[in-house]
Amino acid sequence: MSEFTDRFTDVVAPVIAFDNGVEMAEARGAWLTDAAGKRYLDFGTGISVTNCGHNHPRIVAAAHEQLDKVWHGGGTFRYDSYVSAAEQLVSVAPEPIDMFFFMNSGAEAVEAAVKLARHTTGRQGVVVFRGGFHGRTMGSVSYTTSSVKYRTGYHPLLPSVFVTPFPHPYRQGLTEEEATERALHELRAMLRHVVAPEDIACFLIEPVQGEGGYYPAPASFLRELREVADRYGILLIADEIQTGFGRTGTWWGIDNYDITPDIITIGKAIANGLPLSAIGSSKDLFGKWPPGVHGTTFGGNAVACAAAVEVVNVVNEALPTVPALSEQAFAGLRSVQANHPTVGDVRGLGLMIGVELVDGDGRPDSAALEFVRTHLLETGMIFHPCGPDHNIIRFIPPLVISPEDLDHGIGLIDDALTAWEGRS
Repeated sequence: MSEFTDRFTDVVAPVIAFDNGVEMAEARGAWLTDAAGKRYLDFGTGISVTNCGHNHPRIVAAAHEQLDKVWHGGGTFRYDSYVSAAEQLVSVAPEPIDMFFFMNSGAEAVEAAVKLARHTTGRQGVVVFRGGFHGRTMGSVSYTTSSVKYRTGYHPLLPSVFVTPFPHPYRQGLTEEEATERALHELRAMLRHVVAPEDIACFLIEPVQGEGGYYPAPASFLRELREVADRYGILLIADEIQTGFGRTGTWWGIDNYDITPDIITIGKAIANGLPLSAIGSSKDLFGKWPPGVHGTTFGGNAVACAAAVEVVNVVNEALPTVPALSEQAFAGLRSVQANHPTVGDVRGLGLMIGVELVDGDGRPDSAALEFVRTHLLETGMIFHPCGPDHNIIRFIPPLVISPEDLDHGIGLIDDALTAWEGRS
């Protein structure tokens, strides 16, 4: 082990898990440089955080300017960057979202969204979808089912949380239509046998499941949820923490579907790496949440909000290029799939793409994933895995990546798979 690793393990609690041992020293755009000067192409973007690329000069400048003015208000003072960030988000929010409340992390945003739903409906039930990831705090981990490891050792969890299937066509060996109908059948059965819809405050769902395997929600599935929600006065919460800020080729994941949410949760890319999150809803719904029933000390930090203002500008400029980059990425990855039996499926939206690795019998292959990840580290590329079986490459480059770097990354993946399949 290096001296740095020794120092790290001596004082940092081991509960925090890192995907690799890279000691990052500098980052620019789509590239990272470690302490030894080795460069890595970053196709993890801090788990879909640095959508604008690392250290984007305009975002850095906005944060620096704010540092010279005000750092912290703590719910005591009002300041311009807070209001400006909210105004920017309103300008790109899906209907009927026209007001925001800021926090620090995605898990906090989920906690607040569910509190808002429970408080305003007077109901307690929360329906979530198997494979979803919504955070690791005691409340949010009760809604997280992407992997049992996040829940193990923490029971009892929150009561009145009901888990129902999300359509996973590839893993279930079904067509999208069949997987959707099976999931809807289970939802209808749950509402007949387990919990009355009149006791449900909200449906909490990711438009594209992230940690659970990069499965886009079928449009017919979300339409049915919206119809059930409207019929029974249930609020629909779209968890946009990973799907927001252009990641799926539109501003929000839900924009790919012809439905509207009642509440959205956002975080990750909102300030391109500074800690910030938010929930958005309508003035009407927020008006039913009285002052003081929820709060935060650091939420809406002045510097993070200033960065968020510029993030919106940068994403607005980048979005028109994302469809072409997405088409290039899917074409390249499907060509890789055609040449490598280890690639079972390529799926996603925009630049949120999952590459599922399988063995000769079509079963999840975590050994292949680990080999590919190690090989890519050696050849200069970083990604984050996902899925309950730890066998899916998350392909999430910056939205501002060049076509050349995009092809370079796909080529590195191709080389790693060739090495895996050719090992003796």
